[in-house]
Amino acid sequence: MLSVSAPSSSDTGTTRPGARDALPVLSVSHLSKNFGGARALHDVSFKVLPGEVHGLLGKNGSGKSTLVKILAGFHAPDGGGSMAFNGEAVSLPLKPGDYRRLGMSFVHQNLGLVPSLTVLENLRLVQLTTARGGYINWGAERAAARAALARFGLDFDPGQRVDRLSPVERALLAIVRAFEEIEAARALTGKPGLVLLDEPTPFLPSEGVAKLFGLVRSIAALGSSVIFISHDIDEVMEITDHITVLRDGEVAGELVTAEASHAQIVEMIVGRHIAPSAPRAVVADRPVFAEVRNLSGKLLEASDITIGRGEIVGLTGLIGSGYEEVPYLLFGARPCRSGDIHIAGAAKLPISGMTPRSAIDRGFALLPGDRQGASGVDSLPVVDNMFLPDVSRFFRGGLMQNRTMVREAHALGVAFEVRPNDPGLKLSALSGGNAQKVLIARWMNRSPTLLLLDEPTQGVDVGTREQIFAALRKAAADGMSVICASSDAEQLAEICDRVLVFAKGRICNQITGAGLTKDGIAEACYASVSLSAAAHTTSPASAAS
Repeated sequence: MLSVSAPSSSDTGTTRPGARDALPVLSVSHLSKNFGGARALHDVSFKVLPGEVHGLLGKNGSGKSTLVKILAGFHAPDGGGSMAFNGEAVSLPLKPGDYRRLGMSFVHQNLGLVPSLTVLENLRLVQLTTARGGYINWGAERAAARAALARFGLDFDPGQRVDRLSPVERALLAIVRAFEEIEAARALTGKPGLVLLDEPTPFLPSEGVAKLFGLVRSIAALGSSVIFISHDIDEVMEITDHITVLRDGEVAGELVTAEASHAQIVEMIVGRHIAPSAPRAVVADRPVFAEVRNLSGKLLEASDITIGRGEIVGLTGLIGSGYEEVPYLLFGARPCRSGDIHIAGAAKLPISGMTPRSAIDRGFALLPGDRQGASGVDSLPVVDNMFLPDVSRFFRGGLMQNRTMVREAHALGVAFEVRPNDPGLKLSALSGGNAQKVLIARWMNRSPTLLLLDEPTQGVDVGTREQIFAALRKAAADGMSVICASSDAEQLAEICDRVLVFAKGRICNQITGAGLTKDGIAEACYASVSLSAAAHTTSPASAAS
C-alpha cells in the first residue's frame, strides 16, 4: 500500500516538480468563446506543469466557468484555439467524457457525490457502472476502495452512506475519487494526470481546509497536477505554485505565487487598487433595537443576544458550535426550543410562533447561505427573484404590472452593479457573485429593520465582496440592524461592530475594539474549544449585550 507524505511548506515555486521548461500536462492556446454578442473568453492561453498546483483566479464573470466547461467538453470553443495534454494535440471540442480518457478529473463546488449511495458506490461509480457482464466482485471493489482511501491516510467505512459523512469527509472523498480517475488513465498512458478543483473549500472549516490541502500536496508529489480555483487569496497563496488570472474573459497576468503579494494578486483580479476599508466608528451609546432571550435550537443552547439599532453583529465559531442556527431561528425558518424577542417599542414575542411570513411582516429579512437551494430560484428570471417576497404590490386591478417590475429590477441591477443587468435572464445564467447581488438587492429594496445573513460572501470575488460590504455599511448607517453568521474571520473583522464567538452551543466570548481582527477572531474560535463553556457563559446576556 502506497503511503504519501505531503511536501514540506518550503516546497514552493520551482522547487517542486515541474520546472518551467518541463513538458506541460495541460496547454491551452488562443481559446475564445462568444455567446451571441457576449464575449466570455478571448485569446486565453496558459499551461500547467507536472507536479504543480496552479491557481486559476478571477472575478465572478471573468470567464473561469466557461474555460472549465470547455475543458470538460460541455462548451465548444470558437475556432482558432488549440489544446494539448501531455504534449499531444487534443481535438476540440472535446466529446463528453473525453476528459476522463485523457487523464483529467473535475471536483466542482457541489462535489458531484450521490448522498444516498455508499462511500464505495461513490468512489467506484465508473467501475461499477461499466462492469462487464453485469457481474460485480464486491469483495474486490471493497478492497480497491480501502486501498484508494488508505493511499491518503483516510479510514472511511466503504459501506457508510455519504449523507452521513461530514462536509470535510465528503470533500476529501470527492478528491480521492478524482485522483483515482486520473490514476486509471495514467496506468494506461504512463503520463501524469490533472485534477481541477472548482471552489472546494467554502463549506469547510479551517481544519478541513488543512486536510484537503494535505491531499492536494500528495497528488502533486505523485507527479500529477492540480488546478485550484478559489476566491480566497490566502488559500491560493498557501497552496499554489503559479497563478493565472482572468479578467473580462482575457488573461490579465501570470504570477509565481512565492514572489507575489496579497495586494498584487487582488489588484490583478480587480484591475485596480483596493484601499483598505476604514474601521467602523465605535458608537458608545447605541440605542437597543432588539433583545433576544433564551434562544435555543437543535445545536444552540439557551443564549441571549442584544443588538443595537444600526449595529452589525457577527456570529462565529467552529462548525457545529450553534452560531449558524441563529439567523434561521429568528426568522422562523427552523423550529426553536425556546426563546423570546423584544423589539424596542413593541411587545415581547415568543420566537416559537415566528414564521417567515410573520418575520417579513415585522421587517425582518433572511439571506440563507445555500444560495441555490434556499435563497434563489435558478429557473426563474432575475426580475422574479428580486420581487418574490412582495410580488403582490405589482398587481393592479387583477393584472400584473410586468413593465413596472422589469423597470424596477433594472434600476436595482444598476444600483447593485449586477452584470449582465438583464432582468429577463434566468438567475442560473449569472455568475455566483452576480446572483448574490440580485438576492441582496431583493432584501435591501425592502429596507428591512433587521437583516439576517448566513455566509453572505461565500464564493464571491474580492471586488463583489467590497460592493456587498459597502451596501451593508450604508444600510447600517441608515439605521438597519444586521446579524451576520459566518466562518469567514476576515469578513467579520471588516464589517462588524462586535463579534460573538460560540462554542458547544453557547456564547463563550465577545470581541470588540482592537481585538476585532481576522487573527483575533480565528484565535478566539480555536481557544473556545479548550475552554469550558461555564468559564465563559456564567452570564450569556452580559457577553452579548
